[in-house]
Amino acid sequence: MIHAAGSIGFDYQAVIDQFWRLTVDGITYGSIYALVAVGYTLVYGVLRLINFAHSEIFMLGMFGQLVGLMIFGFTAGPDAYNQGVLLTVVYLGLAMVVGMAVSGGAAVGLERVAYRPLRRRGAKPLAFLITAIGMSFVLQEFVHFLLPKIDPDLGGANAQQPIQLVTPTVQFSFGGADVTNVAILIVAAAVALALATEVLINRTKFGRGIRAVAQDPDTATLMGVSRERVIMLTFLIGGVLAGAAAMLYAVKIPPAIIYSGGFILGIKAFAAAVLGGIGNLRGALLGGLLLGVVEQYGQILFGIEWRDVVAFVVLVAVLMVRPTGILGESLGKARV
Repeated sequence: MIHAAGSIGFDYQAVIDQFWRLTVDGITYGSIYALVAVGYTLVYGVLRLINFAHSEIFMLGMFGQLVGLMIFGFTAGPDAYNQGVLLTVVYLGLAMVVGMAVSGGAAVGLERVAYRPLRRRGAKPLAFLITAIGMSFVLQEFVHFLLPKIDPDLGGANAQQPIQLVTPTVQFSFGGADVTNVAILIVAAAVALALATEVLINRTKFGRGIRAVAQDPDTATLMGVSRERVIMLTFLIGGVLAGAAAMLYAVKIPPAIIYSGGFILGIKAFAAAVLGGIGNLRGALLGGLLLGVVEQYGQILFGIEWRDVVAFVVLVAVLMVRPTGILGESLGKARV
């Protein structure tokens, strides 16, 4: 291994030796980033708003699916659930639905309480940005300080005791990489949801309304499109996808449910949206997958402490060459 200044390594041989394992892990994490990135992309495409509180919508989805499983009779603990594939799939589906409902409802509430009053007053873009950052901290501190007062078993400064529904088991191997049931579940669910969103936006009447508002909100209103309804449903879709991503993330990393658990992931998802082309649904998917793979290579090449740094350096490098992102097509100009 060749050592550069400080603690930076350059272990290119390890990347070559572990190439397929790193790629599988990168695609798994990248699929989760992509789902969250779609929420950033949709809101930006319609409102030109960077909703930095979207990471906390994701975090609320993790708490939502945890509460949902507790309602279904599960208790948190170190032992993994093991009652057969069929029941596992059923409970995973129920957990995802609850998480999506919590995140979707929180996203709609965020839009109604924080952003709609600003729009009605004709606030400047900077006011929206500051409000988004402020609401991010409000939601974090709600879970940090207030939620434990409502339910002592939830919230607080420490990660929640996880409910592990799926035990990672190897399904097949190739190139020295083990592909587990967890990786297959995450990638398959994320791709299916991303494609369903693509169809919704580009092949339905409601999707045409979203693209019309994104392209020219005034003309869309004159043509009978309810701008407020489109905005509300856009936040709802983004929140629902964040809730689904939250469940998948909790399956991948069970102890990740914590009040600040969405902060870094949300920044990475935003970076993924920008990398692929903010306002572009396919760009969000591509950016998420690319970012996930790059950070896996980077943590082996330079050292695990440089994982996040590598991902953002790649983002900056791409934007220096192509400021609009890799695909760069806005939501308002997406093809029917």
